[in-house]
Amino acid sequence: MRALVIGASGGIGGALVAALRAQGADVTALSRSGDGLDVTDPASVATHLEALAGPFQRILITTGALEIDGIGPEKALKQLTPEAMLAQFRLNAVGPALVLRHVPGLLARDRPAVVAALSARVGSIGDNRAGGWHSYRAAKAALNQIVRGAAIELARSHPQAACVALHPGTVQTDLARKYVGNHPAVTPQDAAANLLRVIDGLGAQDSGGFFDWAGKAIPW
Repeated sequence: MRALVIGASGGIGGALVAALRAQGADVTALSRSGDGLDVTDPASVATHLEALAGPFQRILITTGALEIDGIGPEKALKQLTPEAMLAQFRLNAVGPALVLRHVPGLLARDRPAVVAALSARVGSIGDNRAGGWHSYRAAKAALNQIVRGAAIELARSHPQAACVALHPGTVQTDLARKYVGNHPAVTPQDAAANLLRVIDGLGAQDSGGFFDWAGKAIPW
């Protein structure tokens, strides 16, 4: 199996690369720090992805950040700034969308395949009972909509593919360390194992869905 992991230098992305290779997969790993891939720059995305030769049976988009340029999630609307909100959208929604734009040319057409983007449960509108974290929540909600639309388009050309958003749970990474609090958290290695278990169980009938690390559907 051939796999492409975007965001391979992150905690979860790196663990997914290692886990896939341990399974015998041929993995292409791309990241900003390792390869200069800036998912917020259309030219950078095009340069890196158009240089690849598909097809891939797994395309995993693991980019994203909870804190950008030292600015973390807002606790209330009065803390919201347009600059911080736009930064969240650029990285957490626009970035994956630019990658997805190239997926049809890279994803296998003649066999089952999965493209998955890491989202977050806090991006669920129906599951929001606490408020706060407005920019991050909105960016992840936008990502979920983008994934849903991409799934509809992919179904026309890749009928055996699943395109989904995945919530990895609370993971012990640099991104989340300051915000974990008392929430149970797993290692990146455990998160990768959980996500791959879900991914391996997905089929075309699941395309357009939003699932957690245990494979349970999350409300939009």
